[in-house]
Amino acid sequence: MSESSFQDDVLGELGDDKLTEIAGLLGTDTTGARETVAETVGAMTGDLREKADADDADGVEVRQAIAEVAEAEPPLEGVATFGGLGGLGGLLSGGMMAGVLAKVSKPVAAAVSKRTGIPAATISRVIEMLIPVVLAVLAKRASGKAAGTGAAGTTPGGAPGTTPGATPGASGGASGGASGGLGDLLGEILGGGKK
Repeated sequence: MSESSFQDDVLGELGDDKLTEIAGLLGTDTTGARETVAETVGAMTGDLREKADADDADGVEVRQAIAEVAEAEPPLEGVATFGGLGGLGGLLSGGMMAGVLAKVSKPVAAAVSKRTGIPAATISRVIEMLIPVVLAVLAKRASGKAAGTGAAGTTPGGAPGTTPGATPGASGGASGGASGGLGDLLGEILGGGKK
């Protein structure tokens, strides 16, 4: 695949077993589960971008959480390291980003429910399963950015996982202004985004 979107990375990190578990929760097949996970992750990242751009307490909190993720040690590999549903086992459990994701879960569940017709309570349970996976992908992407552009899979001036030829910062326009490079880092971690 030529582009690895944030949703694709989450689906890859989630793995077939968890995807099957989510499909069972949703009462659908794995294709339906993939679509719902992609929709949910897209809504979560859209909400994070919106909050990061805000000049209020939520914006400050999201920017601090992004900075914390960017400075964290590289995560362990694979969802298996989480030991089951939501069991972060101290890896990122105390982090600000977990709290930020938990805060956005209700409005995201409501929005995804409205678009898909799936009950918000069911989407909330899917989000609970996705939070540790989203944290892992955020941490992996952030550690790739922190390692610099000389790391494998990156190109000078580019970001790993972005479409070749995409310009850094193109997804956010003026998003980096208030937060220095954190708005740009969020854009790079999440990839070129849907608005």
